[in-house]
Amino acid sequence: MELRRLGADDAVRRFVRQLWLPYHRDLEAIVDDHALAEDDLVAEEVPFRRERLATDGHRTWLAVDDPGADGPETDGAENDVLAGFVATDVDECPSVFDRPDRLVVGDIYVREPYRGTGLADDLLERAAERARAVGCGELALEVDVDNERAIAFYEKRGFETVRRRMAVAVEDA
Repeated sequence: MELRRLGADDAVRRFVRQLWLPYHRDLEAIVDDHALAEDDLVAEEVPFRRERLATDGHRTWLAVDDPGADGPETDGAENDVLAGFVATDVDECPSVFDRPDRLVVGDIYVREPYRGTGLADDLLERAAERARAVGCGELALEVDVDNERAIAFYEKRGFETVRRRMAVAVEDA
């Protein structure tokens, strides 16, 4: 298994089709309020991902099985098998707060055939390496309360609940 930084344009479309969309379909099945729109999701998501990739603090790393090409960035080779991904963003702390900068794991996903292989640990380690490289003192993430499997995974790796995020529809507030 090889971890590569997502970068090439063709790879973004493959990433969205083969990993991002299945990840969110899986979440729809287990998280009560997670629902995708009925639009052409790939056409909507690809420009958003490209824009995110252009920012300094964002990185998306792909786990590639049977890599079809060499190099630090995936080039969209058709024989690459995309097994999972982790997306991260740097959250710099303003000087008025007494906390370290954080690397926030926005999304992490492993396709079904690769679950239980240690790939999720490898993806989290890649995020931790990125955090160390950019001087972040914490790794943080949000997890849906309905996603018991993910919560157990994160707790087993030392993550602790430090804040609760609550939501209400504006018309109900």
